[in-house]
Amino acid sequence: MGKKCVVVDRLENRSIAALLVDGALEDLVVDPPGGKMAVPGAIFRAVADRSPKGVGGLFVRLPGKRYGFIKGKQGIEQGQSLLVQVRGFAEPGKHLPVTTRISCKGRYSIATPEAPGINISRTIRNLQTRARLVEVAKDAARTAPKTTGLILRSASEFADQASIASDIKTQLGLSQKLLETRGPGPPASICNGPSAADIAMREWLDPPPVQLENATGSFDQFGVWEMISAIREPRVELAGGAMMFVESTEAFVAVDVNSGADSSPHSSYRACLAAAKALPRELRVRGLGGQIVIDFAPVTKKHRDAVGSALVTAFRSDPVNTTLIGWTALGHAEVTRKRERIPLDHADLDRWL
Repeated sequence: MGKKCVVVDRLENRSIAALLVDGALEDLVVDPPGGKMAVPGAIFRAVADRSPKGVGGLFVRLPGKRYGFIKGKQGIEQGQSLLVQVRGFAEPGKHLPVTTRISCKGRYSIATPEAPGINISRTIRNLQTRARLVEVAKDAARTAPKTTGLILRSASEFADQASIASDIKTQLGLSQKLLETRGPGPPASICNGPSAADIAMREWLDPPPVQLENATGSFDQFGVWEMISAIREPRVELAGGAMMFVESTEAFVAVDVNSGADSSPHSSYRACLAAAKALPRELRVRGLGGQIVIDFAPVTKKHRDAVGSALVTAFRSDPVNTTLIGWTALGHAEVTRKRERIPLDHADLDRWL
């Protein structure tokens, strides 16, 4: 990755953050408008409600007369109080997706209440580094409950021991406070999810060096608003005159790939490869997730397999969990993507653009 710059700005009572790489917009996170929408990472005390047949899960009551949905029954009884964490933004007209698998996520570590063990990110492959991090984790977690586990994130590879230990103790402290809130009680908000500024500081500062600009007006200074205006258009220019259109509908995100005026041999194949490489960034900065259907330009069966492999490779380094489901009979690629970001069209940014 090239020269990185993290730009954080304020929108009255909410934050917005952009990651620039060599001056181009690589990622964008914005707080939801109104301050009332639960964001991924928020934790609630919920009350189990009902599990209708055929839905494959359980509804739970949340504060404010809201409902959440947990996939699978997991042995939970109706009326039981439990802690749940928001997994992503709700699809239009659906309940908030939540899970009983709670985690406290920091810059270098993740504490996992009631999921014991110490694990190191698989991206850290040096055996000496992994062994060193295990010892740091054990030392920092000496007084933590045996039922609480730790995950050392990839950023810990570049950090000093004191910073890692401090982060671990912070996450373990949060975990302990959460465990103390367990027990009977009405639905209640326990912990807010991270803001856009929090996410930027936690996710984008490693590995160094990274330039950080965190002041009101930073988006104007770096021309980020102009970049956001550009990505609100569905058309994406690709190499060789090819193009891609990314548009969100009520049911799914539709992506159309066109080779343009290029009629040379394998032009469609080249356009598909370019689209596969560009798509993660386009979905990321637009905040799009859920079901995604990609209408690639026509290619042979052999080239289709190569395009699928290129798509998997492109999403492998993307921070948002995305899975290639397969190809339809009409030759469309189907993808599912976690709804971790609010869609740009729902972010209420018109006053600043």
